[in-house]
Amino acid sequence: MKPAQPAPQPAAADVDVVVVGCGPVGALTANLLGLRGVRTLVVERSTTPHGQPRAFSCDDEALRIYQQVGLLDQIGADLHQPARADYVNAAGKTFATIDFSQVDFGFGHAPLNFFDQPRLEQVLRCGLDRYDHVELRLGTELVSLYQDDDRVHLVLRDMATGQSYPVQARYVLGCDGARSTTRAAVRIPLTGASYAEPWLAVSGDVPSEAIRAPHTTFVCDWRRPAFVSPGARGSYRAEFMLQPDETEADMTRPERIAELVAPYVDPARFTVTRAVIYTFHHLIAQRWREGRVFLLGDAAHQMPPFLGQGLCSGLRDAANLTWKLALVLGRDADPALLDTYEAERRGHTAAMADTSVRLGRVFLARSRPAAWLRDTALRAVQTVPRVRRFVRRFEFKPLPAYDRGLFAGGRRHGAVGTMFPQPRVTVAGSTDPVLLDEVLGAGFALLGTAVPAGGSGWPGVPVRTVVVHPAGSTGPAPAGAEPDDAQVPVVDVDGVIVSWLRRHRCDAVVLRPDRFVYALGSAADDAMLPSLAAALGTPDTVAVARSI
Repeated sequence: MKPAQPAPQPAAADVDVVVVGCGPVGALTANLLGLRGVRTLVVERSTTPHGQPRAFSCDDEALRIYQQVGLLDQIGADLHQPARADYVNAAGKTFATIDFSQVDFGFGHAPLNFFDQPRLEQVLRCGLDRYDHVELRLGTELVSLYQDDDRVHLVLRDMATGQSYPVQARYVLGCDGARSTTRAAVRIPLTGASYAEPWLAVSGDVPSEAIRAPHTTFVCDWRRPAFVSPGARGSYRAEFMLQPDETEADMTRPERIAELVAPYVDPARFTVTRAVIYTFHHLIAQRWREGRVFLLGDAAHQMPPFLGQGLCSGLRDAANLTWKLALVLGRDADPALLDTYEAERRGHTAAMADTSVRLGRVFLARSRPAAWLRDTALRAVQTVPRVRRFVRRFEFKPLPAYDRGLFAGGRRHGAVGTMFPQPRVTVAGSTDPVLLDEVLGAGFALLGTAVPAGGSGWPGVPVRTVVVHPAGSTGPAPAGAEPDDAQVPVVDVDGVIVSWLRRHRCDAVVLRPDRFVYALGSAADDAMLPSLAAALGTPDTVAVARSI
């Protein structure tokens, strides 16, 4: 990655978007904006990438987003994908298991992945070098901001020199974490609860032969709940709840850490890289937007860690908002489209947080009788095959679906409002399968076994048409056809797309840039794309929609 240059001192430099904060959410947000041609300035207080492995897990939806920005190969090279997660009691007996080998939500990637945060941030920041219209300024902090009808006016400060200078932006995205300066600047309060129980989080490096607990494990010991797991790049993560009389100074002593991790790794061969005390929160910003300022990630919401969805939720925020901003900035959509960001994301985020809280109640039984009741009840209900499958296949995780927003009809109905699967396809007669998103492009897509006669030629709505042919067919792909052509023929290698369309009684589907289903239809239905044009709401597209 080219080194970030010292912050220049422009006279009110003008950009499309300022992203405040360059942790994983901010860096991904800037990559997505760069992908869409948005002039972006990213400011980050730190002068170096965060060197601590704080966040460490992500899911299949997150990998699909990394895939969208073209960084999956670099990020995926270092991932650890656990085979299972066990819930064990104080005696070490398993009373519930999530078997990840049986979990496939259909989005093209493994359902749980552990990563190294410093390495992730390095990849994401290096990804910004691909875009001349994206600038990263390290050692730079937000001092203040105010906004008018057209711009946000910011004052930034170079922390090395202490010099402040103005910048103007059409929009500001606060990706600056739980203690967000952006959120404070627009006076948005948080609501919810903080949990008083402190935890010790220990990260370290260990050779594989020194690991004593090789599987991801929730230790549901009522005396000291714990979480342990191998991680990426030869790392190991262990977290332990503190007792009321234990102090940070005592618990972070090397000999105390060695005692705690001994059941899980050989402490003599475990090199501690981080040991910190933390508490967790269940908080959400009262609103996620104030005029031209938006909050993403921990700046907007914080949740307990038991489902591993804190970072993932921030990545989903970025995937939802950035394409909408690009359309509005390009005058391809009415600014009212931006209201759908919080309308769509808040409910799904709340569902993730609520599920995390419920899972925590299972994990954190704090007395012997309560733990016995939990173990007995969970063993009993899992004798029912459907319940056992519900647990083992991770079906209690909320699926990606939005109740209302930019969808045909404005609300979720059937498959509309849900995320479309990402199966394997082949393109242009090739025999090498690729994941579907590789051929959908970065914008809207019209996908089906038969598509409306207008194809990709609907004026006012940039849409790629993908014609699906059944498995075993080579399709009528012309020689030399490329995935960036306006119309792309593909072969449905595993029959997933054809089965999905048949199940939902349609032969065509309109997909949003974030791969949520906008509308279903048929070859005889020429209303889907005009409906989209009208929903985007610019004067030109509304006129087009009415004329068709």
